[in-house]
Amino acid sequence: MTTTTSPWTPSREEKATFTVGLSADLRPPAGSDLPTSWGDIGLDALEAAGAELVFLEPDDGVLTAAHVEGFDAVLFAAPGVTAETVSGPNPPRHLARFGVGLDAVDVEACTRAGVAVTITPDGARRAVATAALTLILSVLQNVAAKDAVVRHGDWSGRLSLMGRGLTGLTVTTIGLGNVAGELFGLLAPFGTTNLAVDPHRPPHTLGDLDVSLVDLEEGLRRADVVVVTAALTPQTHHLLDAERLALLPRGAVVVNVARGPIIETDALVEALRSGHLGGAGLDVFEVEPLPVDHPLTSLPRVVLTPHAIAWTEEMARNNGMSCVRALLAVREGRTPDHLADRSVVVRATR
Repeated sequence: MTTTTSPWTPSREEKATFTVGLSADLRPPAGSDLPTSWGDIGLDALEAAGAELVFLEPDDGVLTAAHVEGFDAVLFAAPGVTAETVSGPNPPRHLARFGVGLDAVDVEACTRAGVAVTITPDGARRAVATAALTLILSVLQNVAAKDAVVRHGDWSGRLSLMGRGLTGLTVTTIGLGNVAGELFGLLAPFGTTNLAVDPHRPPHTLGDLDVSLVDLEEGLRRADVVVVTAALTPQTHHLLDAERLALLPRGAVVVNVARGPIIETDALVEALRSGHLGGAGLDVFEVEPLPVDHPLTSLPRVVLTPHAIAWTEEMARNNGMSCVRALLAVREGRTPDHLADRSVVVRATR
């Protein structure tokens, strides 16, 4: 972490208190003794540093300028951030996202306003990688169908539910960031061949990672399992469409723990129905919540979770502490880790 003076160093004229707004979705349920809806996320460290914590008013899915005006910083989870959010005369100097995805955050507008945005890849990395491995194993081993056999009481067809082992298979990730790197570490005992598609990752940065960088076509043609871990951008929207899903070997499995629109849903449904794909594990969808009558809900060898499979006490605590570290860094005049746009440091000093 950088220890030089940052553009957010408080001046002597600034108020001595440090006010942090918490988005309304972090408020614990009525009657709960938990500090937040996610449990203990380490806010006591902020209070020990003299911070005043205030829950923001409920929002309609987007933080407005009225929500954040006058706060030194805002810690938020679900709501989006637009240019209007930081358009007030006194916006926060720091927006700390409890999570990693930025598809609902206008980072460029925040940078123009001199507002730092941080995320929590260090908090989510292990939890999301573990979630991806959970989906891989659940689909390959046909866990959902075997669970249904027990619940329905007819064990006669068990042999038809034969699964597939992960050992020795080829796993391709779409994206090679923190989550994918962690996943490849978790895969080590299975002896998988590891491939990654990431045009933004230079080969010399791989270090000790047991993975080969390949282009998208090669990564799909060779994959027994494809795991989507990339960010949603205009370039990755519907990256896995009908044409690209057709490149996968027959029987391949697709897992998505990133963002739903990276996979074209109709194409995925058709590839599953035709038997070209051997299954899918999906924690994210193009439309959320997924309609209960959606075709995906009735397809075999498909495991569906409600954009929450990585939600564990471990992840909540680690994400929270990552936010707290960033908030305290800015409070103390240091540049925080995990800035969404580091150019905010340059712009804020002009």
